[in-house]
This record gives sequence, structure tokens and C-alpha cells, in this order.
Amino acid sequence: MSDDTSDPAVNRERSVTVDYESRSPSLLVRTVYFLLIGWWLTGIWLGIAWVLNLTIVGMPLGIKMINRVPKVLSLKERPLRSEVIDENGAVTVVKSNREQRSLLVRAVYFLLVGWWASGIWMGIAYAATLSIVGLPLAVWMYGKLPFVVSLYNY
Repeated sequence: MSDDTSDPAVNRERSVTVDYESRSPSLLVRTVYFLLIGWWLTGIWLGIAWVLNLTIVGMPLGIKMINRVPKVLSLKERPLRSEVIDENGAVTVVKSNREQRSLLVRAVYFLLVGWWASGIWMGIAYAATLSIVGLPLAVWMYGKLPFVVSLYNY
């Protein structure tokens, strides 16, 4: 019988990172949802969120609503990062969301830039939503909206 501890291949830690996995419904379901509900609900959602962002009391809810715009628009879920670590024969799967900047940096950015930039960004995105030609641009812009408002990585 051989001693496995002397084999360098056995003792080496191996880490395999799997890219972000989507938990969203199929593209067909998301498209039908967008055409029937998402396009108009997003306009209402954004209007309420932006008005909430103008008040100190409503700001936390407004920012949270803006961070959820991709889901309201097309049922897009936040992807999960999966990391599989095989250490000495033990397999561990770690799932996490994307890393975020510190809350202080995000708050300062929101107060200086995010609140007004998001209003302009939302207006352009919603105008693009209303035309078939602008639709791909609008969907991309809505996906980036959480970042524009508060540097939030969706």
C-alpha cells in the first residue's frame, strides 16, 4: 500500500472557479413577461423609485427599488458566483453574489452623482424602451442602472 501524502498531486490544493451562473427563467419566458408586463411596470417602478430618492426617509427604499429594475423589467435574477474547491479530497462549493464597493463610497457617489445621473439614465432608457429599434439599448441600460445610481454590481 502506498502513502498518498508523499504524492505532490494529492496534497496540492485545486480551485476551480465557475463563472456567474444565471438563475433567471428562460429567454422565452423573460421575453413574454417583458412584452406583457415588464415594459410598463418598469416605468411606474422607476417613477416611484426616483421620487423616493428625493426624500431622506424614502431614499433607502428608492435605491433598493432601482437595484431591482432588471428583475422588474425582464425577470433577470442576480447571477451567483460558484467556486468549487477540492482540498485533500474534500469538495466545498461556495456560492456568492458579486462583490460590492464599500457602502461609504457608494453613499458618497450617490449623493454627488448617482441621484441626478440615474434620472437622466432612466429617462433615456425608458424612451428607448418605447421603440423596437431602441429596445436592445434600453435593456442594456436598465441592467446598468443599479451601477449608475449607486455603483451597485447587479
